[in-house]
Amino acid sequence: MNNQKDIVAGLGEIGLPIFKLLSKSQIVVGYDTNPKLMNKKEFDKYQDLDTTFLHICIPFSNKFQSSVKSLFRKFSPDCIVIHSTVSPYTTKKLQSSLKNVPIIFSATRGVHKRMIRDLRRYTKFFAIEKNAPNAKLISNKFSRLMKRCGVKTKKMSDPLTLELAKLIVDTSYYGWLINYAQMSKTIAIKHGIDYDEMWSFSDEIHKFLGNRPKLFPGFIGGHCVIPNLSLINEETLWEIDNINNSFSKKAKNVKSRNKRFHKSK
Repeated sequence: MNNQKDIVAGLGEIGLPIFKLLSKSQIVVGYDTNPKLMNKKEFDKYQDLDTTFLHICIPFSNKFQSSVKSLFRKFSPDCIVIHSTVSPYTTKKLQSSLKNVPIIFSATRGVHKRMIRDLRRYTKFFAIEKNAPNAKLISNKFSRLMKRCGVKTKKMSDPLTLELAKLIVDTSYYGWLINYAQMSKTIAIKHGIDYDEMWSFSDEIHKFLGNRPKLFPGFIGGHCVIPNLSLINEETLWEIDNINNSFSKKAKNVKSRNKRFHKSK
């Protein structure tokens, strides 16, 4: 009989899919500050089992590190795995404070509405500080856990590289691509031409070279691209937010002018 369990802390858009994924191969208990999201019967049933991995899936905030430390004291896991998007050096700071427990950072990729599918589709990158206790042993154990769940893994050299990768080449890069779509849409409107026809000029280039992606010029909403800018707080990247807000105002002005024009006809 299995005498250990995993705990997923935070049962939101990231935590719940990870909970469901892990539950297929072992005992997993969900924990959340909102008791309505928890299965208290299951939580109580396995409370005496030792905790192997504590999976952190809570939103990042100024209280993130203190929350992780509190969860560690509550559950005393063999290892902490951070799946949340965090600011650079978060893993390093936590590992410096919690010297006796290894801390893995494993950035999450995927679209919220199909997260379980995307967790299996994308390789789950992870990293651990070189001074973490039993780093090699726990890395292998985490890889085996993910493999049992049908998830491929790849270990990066250090958590800082992965923390920056999530922010720079994932969410912020996606924001820049949408920004260019917004700017090109604004220019197309200004000159009275068709946006899609203009972009058709690059279709073959993108087909052969793969470096002219055309995105839909919509407003960047949600809680990933723009909120994540504050996690790295680079002045140049804040242009993503500025361009997005500028596009929103211009788009509203165009809609307003078109509305008045059609009413006057």
